[in-house]
Amino acid sequence: MSRPSRAAAVAVVLSLAAMASVQSGVSLSVPVIHEYGVLSTSSLRLCWAAVVLALVVRPPLHRYTRAQWRAALMLGAGMAVMTLTFFLAVERLPQHLAVALEFCGPLAVAVAGVRGARALAWPLLAAAGIVLLLWGDAHGASGADPAGIAFALLAAAGWATYIVMMKRVGTAFGGMQGLSVSLLVAAALALPLGILEAGTLRFPDGQLLWTAGLAVLVPLVPYMLEITALRRLSAAAFGVLMSLEPAVGALSGWIILGQAMTGAQVLGTFLVVCASVGAVRQGGG
Repeated sequence: MSRPSRAAAVAVVLSLAAMASVQSGVSLSVPVIHEYGVLSTSSLRLCWAAVVLALVVRPPLHRYTRAQWRAALMLGAGMAVMTLTFFLAVERLPQHLAVALEFCGPLAVAVAGVRGARALAWPLLAAAGIVLLLWGDAHGASGADPAGIAFALLAAAGWATYIVMMKRVGTAFGGMQGLSVSLLVAAALALPLGILEAGTLRFPDGQLLWTAGLAVLVPLVPYMLEITALRRLSAAAFGVLMSLEPAVGALSGWIILGQAMTGAQVLGTFLVVCASVGAVRQGGG
């Protein structure tokens, strides 16, 4: 195997591992969120990840240029929005629906760079898949919560920002320094909301322990794996791999949370994945 092929194979493995880590972490977070609160749980998880990575990387904060700080601030803001609003959505929606709606962000990034009427086929195909998912959940026992849908779409905007800025931060900083600074920014933005929700600076010991463990699954390990993979893959190839995320999320929600899907919803997830793959391939080629 040639060196470029070996690098690409490693990147594929890293990307798949990141997806599995994210979605299993999401599923395991659901009972913790319901017990302690979504904003405090999500912000503490970001704080744990930021502190651990900063202790390992020790980023020289005073040495960075204005352009580096601008990139890190934008990525950190995207991380905070993506994390908080996505878990606000997961609190209200089944995981498969929340992930599919959030994936509108990467899909929009892929379609934005493509010209021509053919590019419209992919968002239309994704919309058909999401309609099937929404239809199934709307006719379920609890229905599809409108606020949850709105939060998932906000998370999509955060994810779009994350994709654009993660590539830029990966090239602007050496090693994991850019990721470390961005996580510190995300934690600083999210923590006040967590404190406001909890009403105190003294978080329960159980919540601190749970969030410390969950921080490893999401966001710490996935972010490290993704920024490493992005250095070995083109943005288009990385996007194709990430297109599997809705399917991985649906599988995790079924295995860990027992969130079953109808045949129509399985088809809807498949359509979202196909639309994402098609949009990224057309945009990259």
